This record gives sequence, structure tokens and C-alpha cells, in this order.
Amino acid sequence: MYGVKQNNVTKPVVKKGQPDDSFKIQPLPLPSGNYPFHLDLPERGNRSTTSLAFNIVGDTGGIKSPTFQQQIAEQMGLQTKDSSYPTEFLFHLGDIVYHFGEREQYEKQFFKPYASYPAPIYAIPGNHDADVNLNNPIPYKSLDAFKAVFCDNRLNDHYFSDKVARKNQHQPNVYWTLNTELVTIIGLYSNVPKFGYISEEQQDWFVKELIRAGELQEERAIIVCLHHAPYTADTNHGSSLAMIAVLEASFAKAGVLPDAVFSGHVHNYQRFSKAYEGRKTVPFIVCGSGGFDELHVLATKDDLQFTQENPNFENVQLENFSLEQHGFLKVILEKNAGKFTMTCEYYTMEHEVEIPATTATLYDSFTLDLKRN
Repeated sequence: MYGVKQNNVTKPVVKKGQPDDSFKIQPLPLPSGNYPFHLDLPERGNRSTTSLAFNIVGDTGGIKSPTFQQQIAEQMGLQTKDSSYPTEFLFHLGDIVYHFGEREQYEKQFFKPYASYPAPIYAIPGNHDADVNLNNPIPYKSLDAFKAVFCDNRLNDHYFSDKVARKNQHQPNVYWTLNTELVTIIGLYSNVPKFGYISEEQQDWFVKELIRAGELQEERAIIVCLHHAPYTADTNHGSSLAMIAVLEASFAKAGVLPDAVFSGHVHNYQRFSKAYEGRKTVPFIVCGSGGFDELHVLATKDDLQFTQENPNFENVQLENFSLEQHGFLKVILEKNAGKFTMTCEYYTMEHEVEIPATTATLYDSFTLDLKRN
């Protein structure tokens, strides 16, 4: 484990004396599609019916040092050509651009780095994507640029992308569900405040989506994605008690647990396991090391600003982490010969200055048995 210290915490932490920044909450934009905001993965003639692979990454915006995100974009592009499990799309966990969601930032921080990425890119917004720069000479609303790139029903180029070939995505909303034959991916939008915010309207939708996904879980895995990390041991943010409350209340009301929860916001990699007594153990994975130059460290047991003593953390354990390298995830679903599994692989990059970069290195891997018996 990179950056490990003798007295690192072994559980999530919460920051003491958290400030109230609820004044930063932005109103939800109007959806671009119809309720319940579903999008089916487009059909491909050569797609395997027994396996599916895709990438997950967050916090890619390279406003200061774009080399890191370019390296990762390149390596994820190479995985679309993998002979065994080619990745079919990228699911972005938010903070595509920094530090505000301005249209001027998308060319440098999104369109150019992913110009040669050959697969679809789906996304949920991060807090920086949703924040508004009040000093911008051209007034705009929260998520205007994000919606133009990811939630436009028309298939066209972007007038602020300098004619880069990538077309807009047609997601139905800023929170939405991606349906595939092997996995249901529910994407939440957790707004601008440091520890996130999810409206009652969205939470009601989330419960209904969990129930629907639960009805299909014999055939499909269930993944939940959100930007703000529910569980984290870092010293820049600390865990979001607000996101924990929303998730746990929704799981309980729906009577459904996901197979994995992915988040960003924190600029490193952390893998937690949470044991639900009598049910199953769910991995909660932080993958916010996708390109922003600043990486975050873990708290130590003697850090008086943070504590791991919290009733929310009783059944949660830190399993692995990487602090000093950027990286990304590859998720592989496989169903055949009487088995149904989900394998998550985390790849790291050496901090080379050249493009193309050195090959990504497998740092962490685990496999879940999804057989419901």
C-alpha cells in the first residue's frame, strides 16, 4: 500500500466540527428524458451475451497537470481492445471539469483528453461540475454545460468543443439508470456541498429504482454510483454522513442491497467492505484518482481533526488503498457455466511525463459471487 503509515486508520473517518455549507445547494435542472430516467446500453452486433466489461473513474479534470488524465484516458482506451474482456464504455463518477462547471473548461479537460477514446462515455455530475462561477462574464445555470454534453437528445457536435469528433451523450437526467443485460447501474446526483445533498424527490426515485433492480437481480448485478464518498478515511473530506443516511435509508425501505457502491470526490483509491448482518458484504469503493493533480492522504489515529469512532462505521473495514498514484477501475461481469461473478480491477499509473504513458499496472483486484442462492 503506497503511503501507508504505522498508525493509519483502518476504518472510515468523519471530520469533527463539519461546517454547514448547505447554502451551496443548487436546484435540480429539468430532465431531458422521461421518467423513470432509464437508458439502455446500445446494442452491438458482436457483444457477448455472457460477459460485459467497462471502466469506472472519477475526478479526471486536469486543469493544472493534464498529463495525468491523458495517460489514464489513453490506457482506458487500450482496454477497449482487450482480447479477453474489451471494455464497452466508461462510467464517470463526476468532477469532469474544475473548478466550476463552465463550458469553457470542457474542451481542455474533457474533449481533448478523450478525443481518441473509442467507446461511449456516461457520467453523473460532481460538485465541481455543478458549481457556478458567478464571475463568468456569460451567466449560466448549474449543470448547463454538463447537460449539453451528456443529456442532449440531439446527436450533434458541441460549439464549445473546437470540433472534436465526440458527440453528445443522451442521458435522460442528471440522475438516471443505465440498463444492460448483466448489470443495472443506478447513478445518483449529490449536488455541490462538500458532503453532498440528495433531495427527497431523487431519494424517492432511488428507492423505486432499487426495488425494480431487485426484481431483476437473478439476472443482473446492481451497482450504485454517486460522486460524494459515503465512506472514506482521507483528511481532505472525511466520510459523508449525509450520503450514508440516504443510502442506508433507501436500502432499508426498498429491501434491496446493491452488489457494490462506487464514488469519487476523494482523490485516491480506497476499498471498504461493509457487512450487513445476515445478508451480505457490500464493497464501497472510492475511485477519485482519475486525473486531478492533487492526491489525498489518509488520516492517522492521532489526528485530532478526525475520528473513526462512529456508530455508522461498526461493520465497515478498510481493505486496501492507493494514495500516491493516479488510477482507474475495470469492472468485468461474467455469467456462464453455472457461475455469475463481478470482478473489479484497479489499475495505477506511474507518474511519467511522456505521452503515451507506460502501461497501467494492476494494483488491486477482487471478485464477487453474484449467484443469489
